[in-house]
Amino acid sequence: MSRLPMSAASYLPRVLLLAALLTAPVACGGKKVSRIDPTSVTDLSGRWNDTDSRLVANALIEQSLSGAWARRYAEANGGEAPAVIVGEFRNRTMEHIPVSTFIRDLERAFVNSGAVRVVASSDERQEVRAERQDQQEHARADTRARLGQELGARYMLQGEIQAIEDEEGREKVVFYQVDATLVDLESNVKVWVGQHKIKKYIERSRLGW
Repeated sequence: MSRLPMSAASYLPRVLLLAALLTAPVACGGKKVSRIDPTSVTDLSGRWNDTDSRLVANALIEQSLSGAWARRYAEANGGEAPAVIVGEFRNRTMEHIPVSTFIRDLERAFVNSGAVRVVASSDERQEVRAERQDQQEHARADTRARLGQELGARYMLQGEIQAIEDEEGREKVVFYQVDATLVDLESNVKVWVGQHKIKKYIERSRLGW
């Protein structure tokens, strides 16, 4: 049985070691994805997330409906629920916040309360109006949505999101403040002003944020 020359045999362990090192990153570089409950609380970075959006929206709508404006409107209009539109919420923070998602959470909380009627936004109305106009020409007369029957909003909810960060060493505190105002569209009177705050404490590991 032939044997490798001494010089080749001495190189063989080195070659095997090099091959193992080259393949190690590939084996360890995989990604694991798990599905979790969309309503579960997940704070990875400490920044604004879906849980904040949902909880703040619910809190603000609960605050607003505890005010006297909705009751007064219903009393003056034979028990009819007021019509509300959710307007603009400005992001005054330095981070990216998907404000459209927050607005949807506000609308959802309003609708689920059953205490108000939520009117479609201006963009949504354009699409609905185009469909309604198309029906006038192409749909059967008994199934057409009638023109001129839109419900006008009496109140608009609008506001802004602000944030303050305080950091020292391996510790950071992120403070969010969301201010909301409900305005009577006929008189420009502010019928309700609300606010909700969130403060998060974040401790950095020794490896960094």
